[in-house]
Amino acid sequence: MESTGRANDLGKLIAILQLAYSGELAAGYAYRGHWRSLNNPEQRTRIKIIEEEEWHHRKLVGEMLTSLHAGPNKVREIRATVLGRVLGFMCHLSGWFTPMYGAGKLERGNIVEYEIAARYAFGCGRNDLIDCLLMMAEVEWEHERYFRELITGHWLTTIFTLWDGPPPKAHIRGAFK
Repeated sequence: MESTGRANDLGKLIAILQLAYSGELAAGYAYRGHWRSLNNPEQRTRIKIIEEEEWHHRKLVGEMLTSLHAGPNKVREIRATVLGRVLGFMCHLSGWFTPMYGAGKLERGNIVEYEIAARYAFGCGRNDLIDCLLMMAEVEWEHERYFRELITGHWLTTIFTLWDGPPPKAHIRGAFK
């Protein structure tokens, strides 16, 4: 019975890592267009750093997939490339608020995605992956906070409701102690 659970968690881990791998591709391209669309030098610099962190996450997730004898989902990779490049281009047309709001909301989901991946890694006995997955969740937490802080108080938040904020950052590792 335990081996069935481990195999099930391994399959789920691979699937969520494939999703994350492609998601990081889309994010990298989108953030590249995002920071290039901005006039504020501090925001440009910070979002360029976020882009670099997303590419780094993609590298780490790719290494995890390799260690699991798996690879990316080719269809998702194509879709992510197109989506990321379109979103990056749209940042030049959509104004300041929409990319900031969208980025924050997506980063909120990424926190949870990496936490779930860490649970699957634990479930299939790949404890060696947990610390890295939790570290990526913590970085995504910082990204979400950055975008939330930028848009909080903007007049468009009366139209676009803020997403639910994440629990405190310490909560990410709390479940694994």
